[in-house]
Amino acid sequence: MSTLTTQDTLSPLLETAPSNFATARSAAKAIFLQEGLPAVKAEEYKYTQIARKLEKEISSFQQAQPADITSELIQKSIFEGFEGHLIVLNNGKWDATLSSLPEEISISELEDSSIPVGTIAKPEKDPFVALNQSSFASGLAISVPKKTQIEQPILILSVNQTNGGQVVQPRIWIEAGDFAEVTFIDQAVQPLDGALFSNQVVEIKGGHNSKVHYYKIQNEGKESIEVSNIETDIQKDAQFTAVTISLSGDMVRNNLNLNLLGSNSEGNMYGLYLLNGKTHVDNHTNVDHTIPHAESNELYKGILADSSRGVFNGKIFVRQDAQKTNAFQQNNNILLSEDATVNTKPQLEIWADDVKCSHGCTTGQLDEEALFYLQARGIDKLQAKGLLLYAFAGEVLDHIEDENFKNYCTGLVQQRLGSKF
Repeated sequence: MSTLTTQDTLSPLLETAPSNFATARSAAKAIFLQEGLPAVKAEEYKYTQIARKLEKEISSFQQAQPADITSELIQKSIFEGFEGHLIVLNNGKWDATLSSLPEEISISELEDSSIPVGTIAKPEKDPFVALNQSSFASGLAISVPKKTQIEQPILILSVNQTNGGQVVQPRIWIEAGDFAEVTFIDQAVQPLDGALFSNQVVEIKGGHNSKVHYYKIQNEGKESIEVSNIETDIQKDAQFTAVTISLSGDMVRNNLNLNLLGSNSEGNMYGLYLLNGKTHVDNHTNVDHTIPHAESNELYKGILADSSRGVFNGKIFVRQDAQKTNAFQQNNNILLSEDATVNTKPQLEIWADDVKCSHGCTTGQLDEEALFYLQARGIDKLQAKGLLLYAFAGEVLDHIEDENFKNYCTGLVQQRLGSKF
C-alpha cells in the first residue's frame, strides 16, 4: 500500500469535508480508507505511480479555497475565437458572477440540489472517485431540459490557482434531457506556476435521443498533476462523443467510461496526446455494451518526444444480451525519441455471439519513405516531418464539430509540430 492511504495523511481533506450528501460521503470515505490510493503493484495504475508523485510534489493535502480572480484574467484565459457560453470554476467552485449562461439551462451548486451523487461515477470503481466523493468542497449541477438545443458551446473554464501545492476537486453533474443537444468544452488554466493536484469527477446522463459532445483540453503547467474521471450513462437512441486533447502537465490520468444502456445508443471516444519533456499521460477507457443494437467507436493517437511517456488501456465489454453490437477500438503511436515510452493495451471481452468488434494498436516511428518523398519535392526536413505528424494527428481533430475550438486545437498542434518538438 502507498503511504498516502492513512486517514492521518489525508485528514485535511477527509475530516473537513462539508456535511452535505452525508450518506454518499460516508460510503465513499469507507471505501477510500479501506483501499487507499493505488499501490505500486496495482494493476490499473502500474504504469502511472501517481501516489509516489503526490508524495513528492504536493506539500499540502488541503482543499484549495477560491482565489482572487478578475474578469480580465478570465477574458485573457478564454481561447481566441471562442463564441459561446461560459461557466467559471474558481479552484473547483462555481463563480456565478464571472459566468454567462443560456437561459434555457438550469444550473446550481451541487450542494443545493437533490442530485444522486455517486450513482453514475461509483466510488468503488476508482480510488480517486472515492476521494473526490468523500471530500469535494463544492460542485455544480447542470440540467439541459428535454427538447432543448443549445446551439453554441458551453465552456467550462477551471481556474486553478493554488498556494503551496494544494488540492482542487471539481465535481460536475450534467443531465441532458430527452431530445436535448449540447456541447461542452472543458478547459483548465493555471495562472501561477507551481505544483497542484486536480482530482475531477464528471457525471453525465444522456436522455433518450439526446446528443452530447464533451471536449477536453489539457494544457496546464509542467508541474500540474491531474486525475479526471468522466462517466456517462447513455440511453436509447442517444449519442455521446468525447474528444480529449492532452498537451502538457507533469502526470495526467484520464478515466473515461461509457455505459451504453439503450438500443441504438452510440458512444464515441477520441483522444490525442502530444507529449514532450517528461510529461506522462495515461488514458484509461471503458465501454460497457449492455443492450442490443448499440455502437461504439474509439480512436486514440499519440506522438511522443524526449523522455515523455504515454499509457493507453482501452476496454470494451459486450454483455451476453448485447447482440448486434458494433464496437471498434484503435490506438496508434509515433515515437520521436529513443527515450520516449508507450505502454498500450487494448482489450475486448465478448459474451455475445452476433457482434462486429475489432481492436488493435501500433507503435513505431515516422515513415522514412514518406519523409524522403516530401523532401525530394523541395520541402525541408523539419517541415516535412511536421506535415506527416499533423496528418497523423488530424484524424482525431476532425472529430471536433465546433469549428472555433477545432481551429484553436489545430493551431496548438501545428505550433508544437512546427517547432523542434
